[in-house]
Amino acid sequence: MLQTPSGGAGDGAAATDTGLMSIGAVLNVLREEFPEVTISKIRFLESEGLVEPRRTPSGYRKFSAGDVERLGHVLRMQRDHYLPLKVIREHLAAMERGEAVPLPALSRPGDGEDPAESVPATPATARIGRSRLLAAAGVDEQRLAEWESYGLLAPVGDGVYDAEAVTVARLLTELGRYGIEPRHLRAMKAAAEREAGLVEQVVAPLRRHRNPQTRAHAEDRTKELASLTMKLHAVLVRSALGVRLP
Repeated sequence: MLQTPSGGAGDGAAATDTGLMSIGAVLNVLREEFPEVTISKIRFLESEGLVEPRRTPSGYRKFSAGDVERLGHVLRMQRDHYLPLKVIREHLAAMERGEAVPLPALSRPGDGEDPAESVPATPATARIGRSRLLAAAGVDEQRLAEWESYGLLAPVGDGVYDAEAVTVARLLTELGRYGIEPRHLRAMKAAAEREAGLVEQVVAPLRRHRNPQTRAHAEDRTKELASLTMKLHAVLVRSALGVRLP
Protein backbone atom coordinates (compact mmCIF):
# COMPACT_ATOMS: atom_id res chain seq x y z
CA MET A 1 0.00 0.00 0.00
CA LEU A 2 1.35 3.43 -0.86
CA GLN A 3 1.97 5.74 2.06
CA THR A 4 0.80 9.34 1.74
CA PRO A 5 2.85 11.87 3.72
CA SER A 6 1.32 15.18 4.67
CA GLY A 7 3.73 17.39 2.77
CA GLY A 8 6.42 17.76 0.14
CA ALA A 9 7.87 20.05 -2.47
CA GLY A 10 6.31 20.22 -5.87
CA ASP A 11 4.21 22.01 -8.41
CA GLY A 12 3.93 25.18 -6.34
CA ALA A 13 2.61 24.93 -2.81
CA ALA A 14 3.11 21.96 -0.52
CA ALA A 15 0.29 19.82 0.84
CA THR A 16 -2.01 21.46 3.36
CA ASP A 17 -3.99 20.22 6.31
CA THR A 18 -6.74 19.23 3.89
CA GLY A 19 -4.76 16.07 3.20
CA LEU A 20 -4.17 17.00 -0.43
CA MET A 21 -0.66 16.64 -1.83
CA SER A 22 1.48 18.59 -4.25
CA ILE A 23 2.85 16.83 -7.31
CA GLY A 24 6.30 16.80 -5.71
CA ALA A 25 4.96 15.00 -2.64
CA VAL A 26 3.18 12.50 -4.89
CA LEU A 27 6.42 11.90 -6.76
CA ASN A 28 8.22 11.11 -3.50
CA VAL A 29 5.55 8.59 -2.53
CA LEU A 30 5.46 6.85 -5.90
CA ARG A 31 9.23 6.59 -6.16
CA GLU A 32 9.28 4.21 -3.19
CA GLU A 33 7.81 1.58 -5.52
CA PHE A 34 8.51 3.14 -8.94
CA PRO A 35 12.01 4.67 -8.87
CA GLU A 36 11.87 5.69 -12.54
CA VAL A 37 8.68 7.73 -12.30
CA THR A 38 9.00 11.46 -13.02
CA ILE A 39 6.86 14.57 -12.70
CA SER A 40 6.58 14.53 -16.50
CA LYS A 41 5.16 11.00 -16.31
CA ILE A 42 2.54 12.04 -13.75
CA ARG A 43 1.53 15.02 -15.90
CA PHE A 44 1.35 12.77 -18.96
CA LEU A 45 -0.97 10.32 -17.17
CA GLU A 46 -3.12 13.30 -16.16
CA SER A 47 -3.24 14.51 -19.78
CA GLU A 48 -4.43 11.03 -20.77
CA GLY A 49 -7.33 11.25 -18.31
CA LEU A 50 -6.03 8.53 -15.98
CA VAL A 51 -6.03 10.81 -12.95
CA GLU A 52 -7.80 14.12 -12.31
CA PRO A 53 -6.19 16.09 -9.47
CA ARG A 54 -7.86 19.17 -8.09
CA ARG A 55 -6.51 22.60 -8.96
CA THR A 56 -5.93 25.51 -6.63
CA PRO A 57 -7.18 28.97 -7.71
CA SER A 58 -3.63 29.66 -8.93
CA GLY A 59 -3.62 26.47 -10.99
CA TYR A 60 -1.43 24.18 -8.87
CA ARG A 61 -2.25 20.47 -8.83
CA LYS A 62 -3.45 18.93 -5.57
CA PHE A 63 -3.74 15.14 -5.33
CA SER A 64 -5.87 13.19 -2.89
CA ALA A 65 -4.82 9.87 -1.35
CA GLY A 66 -7.19 8.23 -3.84
CA ASP A 67 -5.40 9.93 -6.73
CA VAL A 68 -2.08 8.57 -5.49
CA GLU A 69 -3.49 5.05 -5.17
CA ARG A 70 -4.90 5.32 -8.68
CA LEU A 71 -1.55 6.43 -10.08
CA GLY A 72 0.12 3.53 -8.35
CA HIS A 73 -2.42 1.15 -9.85
CA VAL A 74 -1.83 2.55 -13.34
CA LEU A 75 1.94 2.30 -13.02
CA ARG A 76 1.64 -1.24 -11.66
CA MET A 77 -0.51 -2.33 -14.61
CA GLN A 78 2.07 -0.91 -16.98
CA ARG A 79 5.00 -2.50 -15.18
CA ASP A 80 3.55 -5.88 -14.28
CA HIS A 81 1.02 -6.49 -17.05
CA TYR A 82 2.49 -4.45 -19.93
CA LEU A 83 -0.89 -2.92 -20.73
CA PRO A 84 -1.41 0.07 -23.06
CA LEU A 85 -3.08 3.14 -21.59
CA LYS A 86 -6.32 2.54 -23.49
CA VAL A 87 -6.75 -0.87 -21.86
CA ILE A 88 -5.82 0.54 -18.45
CA ARG A 89 -8.37 3.34 -18.87
CA GLU A 90 -11.11 0.85 -19.76
CA HIS A 91 -10.16 -1.38 -16.82
CA LEU A 92 -10.33 1.53 -14.36
CA ALA A 93 -13.68 2.65 -15.77
CA ALA A 94 -15.05 -0.88 -15.26
CA MET A 95 -13.77 -0.90 -11.67
CA GLU A 96 -15.48 2.44 -11.01
CA ARG A 97 -18.74 0.91 -12.26
CA GLY A 98 -18.31 -1.85 -9.68
CA GLU A 99 -17.51 -4.53 -12.23
CA ALA A 100 -15.06 -7.30 -11.39
CA VAL A 101 -12.91 -7.24 -14.49
CA PRO A 102 -9.75 -9.40 -14.60
CA LEU A 103 -6.69 -7.87 -16.18
CA PRO A 104 -6.14 -9.15 -19.73
CA ALA A 105 -3.23 -11.53 -20.00
CA LEU A 106 -0.68 -10.90 -22.71
CA SER A 107 0.94 -14.01 -24.15
CA ARG A 108 4.69 -14.37 -24.03
CA PRO A 109 7.21 -16.66 -25.71
CA GLY A 110 7.13 -20.04 -24.06
CA ASP A 111 3.38 -20.11 -23.51
CA GLY A 112 2.91 -22.80 -26.14
CA GLU A 113 2.85 -20.65 -29.26
CA ASP A 114 5.29 -19.45 -31.85
CA PRO A 115 7.48 -16.68 -30.32
CA ALA A 116 6.95 -14.60 -33.45
CA GLU A 117 3.21 -14.76 -32.79
CA SER A 118 3.35 -13.62 -29.17
CA VAL A 119 3.79 -10.35 -27.36
CA PRO A 120 7.09 -10.20 -25.52
CA ALA A 121 7.59 -8.99 -21.98
CA THR A 122 8.16 -5.28 -22.54
CA PRO A 123 5.78 -2.76 -24.10
CA ALA A 124 8.63 -1.05 -25.93
CA THR A 125 9.25 -4.23 -27.96
CA ALA A 126 5.68 -5.52 -28.29
CA ARG A 127 5.32 -7.48 -31.53
CA ILE A 128 2.63 -9.39 -33.38
CA GLY A 129 3.10 -12.02 -36.07
CA ARG A 130 1.79 -11.64 -39.62
CA SER A 131 -0.91 -14.29 -39.30
CA ARG A 132 -2.27 -12.77 -36.11
CA LEU A 133 -2.25 -9.32 -37.71
CA LEU A 134 -4.28 -10.63 -40.65
CA ALA A 135 -6.76 -12.30 -38.31
CA ALA A 136 -7.09 -9.26 -36.03
CA ALA A 137 -7.68 -6.92 -38.97
CA GLY A 138 -9.93 -9.35 -40.85
CA VAL A 139 -8.07 -8.92 -44.15
CA ASP A 140 -6.18 -11.15 -46.55
CA GLU A 141 -2.59 -11.18 -47.74
CA GLN A 142 -3.41 -9.13 -50.83
CA ARG A 143 -4.85 -6.26 -48.83
CA LEU A 144 -1.93 -6.28 -46.38
CA ALA A 145 0.55 -6.28 -49.27
CA GLU A 146 -1.26 -3.25 -50.75
CA TRP A 147 -0.98 -1.34 -47.47
CA GLU A 148 2.69 -2.18 -47.31
CA SER A 149 3.27 -1.02 -50.88
CA TYR A 150 2.05 2.45 -49.89
CA GLY A 151 4.13 2.51 -46.72
CA LEU A 152 1.10 2.50 -44.42
CA LEU A 153 2.31 -0.65 -42.66
CA ALA A 154 5.74 -2.21 -42.50
CA PRO A 155 7.19 -5.18 -40.61
CA VAL A 156 9.78 -4.43 -37.96
CA GLY A 157 11.43 -7.81 -38.46
CA ASP A 158 11.05 -11.08 -40.30
CA GLY A 159 7.28 -11.60 -40.32
CA VAL A 160 6.58 -9.52 -37.20
CA TYR A 161 4.97 -6.11 -36.75
CA ASP A 162 4.74 -3.49 -34.06
CA ALA A 163 1.67 -4.01 -31.86
CA GLU A 164 0.25 -0.69 -33.15
CA ALA A 165 -0.06 -2.34 -36.58
CA VAL A 166 -3.35 -3.91 -35.47
CA THR A 167 -4.86 -0.49 -34.77
CA VAL A 168 -3.54 0.89 -38.06
CA ALA A 169 -4.92 -2.08 -40.00
CA ARG A 170 -8.37 -1.77 -38.44
CA LEU A 171 -8.53 1.95 -39.17
CA LEU A 172 -7.44 1.38 -42.76
CA THR A 173 -10.18 -1.22 -43.10
CA GLU A 174 -12.82 1.16 -41.73
CA LEU A 175 -11.70 3.97 -44.04
CA GLY A 176 -11.82 1.55 -46.96
CA ARG A 177 -15.51 1.01 -46.33
CA TYR A 178 -16.01 4.68 -47.17
CA GLY A 179 -14.08 4.40 -50.39
CA ILE A 180 -10.82 5.82 -49.02
CA GLU A 181 -8.07 3.73 -50.56
CA PRO A 182 -4.41 3.39 -49.52
CA ARG A 183 -3.28 5.67 -52.34
CA HIS A 184 -5.40 8.44 -50.83
CA LEU A 185 -3.58 8.15 -47.51
CA ARG A 186 -0.02 8.77 -48.62
CA ALA A 187 -0.30 12.45 -47.66
CA MET A 188 -1.53 11.49 -44.19
CA LYS A 189 1.41 9.12 -43.77
CA ALA A 190 3.83 11.86 -44.87
CA ALA A 191 2.25 14.34 -42.44
CA ALA A 192 2.58 11.85 -39.57
CA GLU A 193 6.26 11.35 -40.38
CA ARG A 194 6.83 15.11 -40.41
CA GLU A 195 5.14 15.45 -37.02
CA ALA A 196 7.23 12.59 -35.64
CA GLY A 197 10.34 14.25 -37.00
CA LEU A 198 9.46 17.47 -35.21
CA VAL A 199 9.04 15.63 -31.90
CA GLU A 200 12.33 13.81 -32.41
CA GLN A 201 14.05 17.12 -33.09
CA VAL A 202 12.78 18.51 -29.77
CA VAL A 203 13.77 15.49 -27.64
CA ALA A 204 17.09 14.78 -29.37
CA PRO A 205 19.10 17.03 -26.99
CA LEU A 206 17.63 15.11 -24.02
CA ARG A 207 18.65 11.77 -25.52
CA ARG A 208 22.21 13.00 -26.01
CA HIS A 209 22.56 14.58 -22.57
CA ARG A 210 25.35 13.37 -20.29
CA ASN A 211 23.04 13.15 -17.29
CA PRO A 212 21.36 9.69 -17.25
CA GLN A 213 18.28 11.11 -15.48
CA THR A 214 17.87 13.71 -18.21
CA ARG A 215 18.15 11.01 -20.87
CA ALA A 216 15.53 8.99 -19.00
CA HIS A 217 13.14 11.97 -19.24
CA ALA A 218 13.33 11.82 -23.04
CA GLU A 219 10.77 9.00 -23.27
CA ASP A 220 8.25 10.82 -21.09
CA ARG A 221 8.78 14.01 -23.06
CA THR A 222 8.30 12.11 -26.32
CA LYS A 223 4.98 10.70 -25.09
CA GLU A 224 3.80 14.10 -23.91
CA LEU A 225 4.63 15.74 -27.24
CA ALA A 226 3.06 12.88 -29.17
CA SER A 227 -0.16 13.31 -27.20
CA LEU A 228 -0.21 17.06 -27.79
CA THR A 229 0.53 16.80 -31.52
CA MET A 230 -2.18 14.17 -31.99
CA LYS A 231 -4.73 16.32 -30.16
CA LEU A 232 -3.77 19.36 -32.22
CA HIS A 233 -3.98 17.34 -35.44
CA ALA A 234 -7.48 16.14 -34.52
CA VAL A 235 -8.66 19.67 -33.70
CA LEU A 236 -7.24 21.05 -36.94
CA VAL A 237 -9.00 18.36 -38.99
CA ARG A 238 -12.31 19.02 -37.22
CA SER A 239 -11.88 22.75 -37.73
CA ALA A 240 -11.08 22.32 -41.42
CA LEU A 241 -14.19 20.17 -41.87
CA GLY A 242 -16.35 22.45 -39.75
CA VAL A 243 -17.64 19.59 -37.61
CA ARG A 244 -17.84 18.89 -33.90
CA LEU A 245 -17.37 15.37 -32.57
CA PRO A 246 -18.76 14.05 -29.28
